[in-house]
Amino acid sequence: MNESLINPFNLSHPTTVQTSLFAGAQIARFDPTGRFIAAGRAIGSADIWDLETRAPIRWLDGHVRGVTSIDWSRNSRYVLTSSKDWNVLVWDLASACDPPQRHCTIRFDAPVISASFHPRNSQIVLALLSTGEAYLCDLRKTERSRIELVELMEESDDEQGQSTRTRSFMTVARFEPSGKYIFIGTTAGSLLVFNSRTKAMIARHKISGAGIMKGLDFAKSGRRLVTNSSDRTLRQFILPSYAGCEENGLLDQELEPTHRFNDPINKTAWHAMSYSPDGEWLAGGAADPAAHKVYIWDISNDGQFASALDGGREPLLHLHWHPKKSCIASTTNQGSILIWHCPNPERWGAFAGGFEEVDENVEYDEREDEFDIEDEEILFERKMKAEEEEVDIDTLAASSDPNASALVNGNVMDVIGGSTNGTPASTVAVVGIMGDKDPDILWADEEPDGDDPGEWRMRIVMDNEAADYY
Repeated sequence: MNESLINPFNLSHPTTVQTSLFAGAQIARFDPTGRFIAAGRAIGSADIWDLETRAPIRWLDGHVRGVTSIDWSRNSRYVLTSSKDWNVLVWDLASACDPPQRHCTIRFDAPVISASFHPRNSQIVLALLSTGEAYLCDLRKTERSRIELVELMEESDDEQGQSTRTRSFMTVARFEPSGKYIFIGTTAGSLLVFNSRTKAMIARHKISGAGIMKGLDFAKSGRRLVTNSSDRTLRQFILPSYAGCEENGLLDQELEPTHRFNDPINKTAWHAMSYSPDGEWLAGGAADPAAHKVYIWDISNDGQFASALDGGREPLLHLHWHPKKSCIASTTNQGSILIWHCPNPERWGAFAGGFEEVDENVEYDEREDEFDIEDEEILFERKMKAEEEEVDIDTLAASSDPNASALVNGNVMDVIGGSTNGTPASTVAVVGIMGDKDPDILWADEEPDGDDPGEWRMRIVMDNEAADYY
């Protein structure tokens, strides 16, 4: 049923399984539009599923070992897969051939634990290796590089009084939503913050009692961060401002969590966690070896526990919240993807004040003019008044033509094909309208990746035949 017919005032969390996709997947992730879901398998392949038809539409077969992570570009054109075979592959879903050819291959010297796109440019990739090293790979022609993100060493004295240097093993790495900073968790229970443009470490946050950092997730605003650590506790933090850290030196500060989330009864560890699109709910996937459990907390209500979802006997491996609505995808150890939703009743009365809902059909006497759009006399009188009004031929009206000129900061710029003088339309929106001049953010937009809306179409393939373009 149409989503717009659901009561818009009942904002809740998923409560039941809507459907199950037998994808043989270990991990699953929604694309930014929410229509598709990418599933990574232990045998090294990945599939793209259409949630409207509940069928796979593209097959990505390029790894020889298990897929460890999947990520989407900001407008769903590119898909990234990392694997234990030491490779990170980038796939172009606009490719006309099936299966799609590799758009790019990044080879490392060790198995890749995770990899992700920069939020603003798919040609910038962050990769974390099983050896505890993190690399930022820039595939743009003018900036081509592969730089290791190195923690600034701490000095300490050993038993002989000699100065030694220690370096933490990196266990998780993520871009924050704007792409300006990179957050890396370590085995020492600390968070390292790097500037994406300069690759310099600007902050170190010690998390008291956390142990080994196992996972990170950000709310959409980027100010709130939740961490998963080996002490079986999820912690939420409000991040400080890092403005001026590079000029003033390393910010070495211990963070205090605003909330702690755990299972006080079973003391269960966590495989994954994910924020809702509005950041008001947090879902945690329990590492229960005998059940499929998803715990929900209400962040808007001081982090109160809301519900525990039971998905059966197959243990949970991964979960991801839908980017636009109350929906969660969780994977089982048998490869199924469970799609959770909130089955809200249809309440038509929420859209019309005089609409009355009845339980059964009743006879109704219709007045002759009840459904007339407007009385003919009133319509004729309005037309006569409109003819007497003067027409303004001097004022330039806003054009809906995408090839028209745009007025930005008092200057007229030509907008052609979704760009402004070669700059992506998204950049124009940020720079021209919002006035954002932060070089650490705009650095990623210097060479567009072709992932702008209107510049590409996804070829949907079903049963090895071309079915549609999206």
